[in-house]
Amino acid sequence: MLPKDNPKYIKAWVSYDWANSVHSLVIASAIFPVYYSAITLSGTDQPIKFLGLLPETAFNFSLAISFLIVIILSPILSSIADLLGDKIRFLRFFCYMGSFSCMGMFFFSSADYIWLGLLLNITASIGFWGSLVYYNAYLPEIVSYEKMDKVSAWGYMFGYIGSVLLLAFCLAIIMFGPKEEESLLTRTSFLITGIWWFGFAQYALRVLPNKKNNKKVPKNIIESSFRELKNTLRDLMQYRNLRVYLAGFFFFSLAMQTIFLMAALFGSSEIGLESDELILTILLIQIEAILGAWLFSLLSGKIGNKNTILIALFIWIVTCFIAYFMGKDDPNVKLKFYLMAALVGLIMGGLQPLSRSTYSKLLPETDDTTTYFSFYDVFEKSALFFGLVIYGVLIEYSGGMKLSALAMGVSFMISVVIFLFFKMEKAEK
Repeated sequence: MLPKDNPKYIKAWVSYDWANSVHSLVIASAIFPVYYSAITLSGTDQPIKFLGLLPETAFNFSLAISFLIVIILSPILSSIADLLGDKIRFLRFFCYMGSFSCMGMFFFSSADYIWLGLLLNITASIGFWGSLVYYNAYLPEIVSYEKMDKVSAWGYMFGYIGSVLLLAFCLAIIMFGPKEEESLLTRTSFLITGIWWFGFAQYALRVLPNKKNNKKVPKNIIESSFRELKNTLRDLMQYRNLRVYLAGFFFFSLAMQTIFLMAALFGSSEIGLESDELILTILLIQIEAILGAWLFSLLSGKIGNKNTILIALFIWIVTCFIAYFMGKDDPNVKLKFYLMAALVGLIMGGLQPLSRSTYSKLLPETDDTTTYFSFYDVFEKSALFFGLVIYGVLIEYSGGMKLSALAMGVSFMISVVIFLFFKMEKAEK
């Protein structure tokens, strides 16, 4: 059993959030998607197709492929990690895959290399999400029950702060550098992002404990990993609280993650925001998320995790209905959208760390935390996959994004109903 609340381990754990969160902001949300769109237009009014697909569709498919790979691989690799007692090896592998993929994006210099940009987008996404399975699994091992909410919030807070600082730096070198070197400077920001991730991760990779078990390593480790996976899934399904929590988590994660990915596109198509205004929106969401992580950590200590989650879900529902009634014909619509974005950042920043720490609190005493967290990750990625599909289908059906925003509100409402049957207790069969 690892010692709980060791300051050295906690600092190392938090430092990895500082290291890898730059991917979710610079690569997944802000600079790379804008650069990709500019490259695929290639100075013409008609976007360049790739494998017969529009560039936006190819980009979305690349993300969907990465999520699908993580959904398939993470439970298997996690059970292997639990069998070997060697989370650090897998955390390092995915960290290096993601960070070197970001560095490689420097060579995505023209439309001739769309294949390279999409391939690296897939591998960077796999590296990011794959590493989080092993990273999250450390939380219940090194932090006591009472401090999980606070430490989980610290991780997200430092992740938000680090990513905002790096994004501001990258935007500065792009905006204030020579105009004729804008492409080079943008690609340099991808290189810097990968170096940041790789460099700051070293402290966590060196300090986090590797709880080697005394089990004899089986000859057929793949077969044994599937057996371990089957046993953990069977145990998980016997715990009522975990079943109910994961069901509620699926529906609010479906809506929350989809809204974050689609926020900029909603601002562009439904509100009429320009590129600089969209980046401002993303920055605003991130800054408010820092405050949200801190506030919700305090609130959960006062009224409990379940009540705090329900408050966040009710605010999300109201936000979705507000978005549905927004329109370009309103002269103050941009101001209202910025206020809504600030609210989204606040509740997203609060709910993300709280959902992780709540799941950690529910887990039984076990050596298989990585495998348990792989199921958490599978639920999260599956939710995001279905959320993007629902969002896209409703856009095609309605010709706009407002109906999709309303559907996200319905998903939050389903989550509220599920959480009414949830009890904040340690997993019991």
